[in-house]
Amino acid sequence: MSSAWRFVLAIGLVSLLADFTYEGGRGISGAFLGTLGATSLLVGAVSGVGEFLGYAVRLLSGQLGEGRRAWPLLYLGYSLNLLALPALAWVGSPYAASLLLFLERLGKGLRTPVRDALLARVGKEVGLGRAFGVHELMDQGGAFLGPLFVALAVAQGGYRLGFAALLVPALLALFLLWRVRGLEPEDPSRSVREPLPRTFFLYLAFALLFALGFAHFQILAFHLERSGAPPAGISLLFALAMGTDALLALLGGLAFERVGFKTLFLVPLLAALATPLVLMGRGPWAWALGCALWGGALGLQESVMRAGVGYLSQGSAWAYGLFDGAFGFAWLLGSLLMGYLCALSPAHAAWAALALEPLALLSLVPLARRGVG
Repeated sequence: MSSAWRFVLAIGLVSLLADFTYEGGRGISGAFLGTLGATSLLVGAVSGVGEFLGYAVRLLSGQLGEGRRAWPLLYLGYSLNLLALPALAWVGSPYAASLLLFLERLGKGLRTPVRDALLARVGKEVGLGRAFGVHELMDQGGAFLGPLFVALAVAQGGYRLGFAALLVPALLALFLLWRVRGLEPEDPSRSVREPLPRTFFLYLAFALLFALGFAHFQILAFHLERSGAPPAGISLLFALAMGTDALLALLGGLAFERVGFKTLFLVPLLAALATPLVLMGRGPWAWALGCALWGGALGLQESVMRAGVGYLSQGSAWAYGLFDGAFGFAWLLGSLLMGYLCALSPAHAAWAALALEPLALLSLVPLARRGVG
């Protein structure tokens, strides 16, 4: 096995355990906030502001995440990302819980550009789509198993036991991260701040429009809890979303090697269908289909969209930081909008998604016509 594939699989195993932890907890966090007395607007603000903080800090970590500073950022980021969610088991107010959710997103933001830049560099040897597709498959394998694990814990002892049980995989992920160091590829001998091509900013416009209409799962979970879905059922629906995420991530990554950015036409299409099915659907079958489509859109976003950044920037941590920071700001605005509209009526939020995602689809057409990818 080549050194490049060893790194992809090693960091993928860390990501599997990490996603087992934080996706397992995040799948019930919106509903948990509701039990603490949070309103739908607060849930939307927590998800939106939290995502924004997590994405905005990537502007900084993208600039700092080269050379000797890469691993300290990875250690700090993963520690915050993984230990904040088990701590939710001991909080008693929606505001303390919100703070921990902010720290979790902040930690993910610190470590993601560094990890993605390393993956993009090894992707030059094994194929960008393959590297990110396989990584996301392992990543979402943990994201699928984590909610199932949490669903069992919640069924036995409620939300607090579900969060507390996540401490074990969190500590195991941090131990394995320490063992992975040394497998990473050497830094390329180039400037980190190379000029980005015009197509990068065209690509960024597509991503921002997609983010504006992509409802955060915390908002969907809040709605499901208000609609009578049992706590364990919400976690199972999130597990379904993560399973679809893993499958579409791998298939999308392989497709990227053949057709490039045309693969991304599916992303806004799936998102446009998912939100109305969850927010306006009646019964578990509509919710399940909506969550599966939501997971598919996320899987393509997490694999193909990340591979596209690497293709356009030659694996620059700075490019990943810039892309993620802008994406997070758009998702903040979108989450606030969705939270506000959902408070008025779930149908309002569903129609907003149906209006915004086709705009993202249209914005991708010029990029595809240029033959990029």
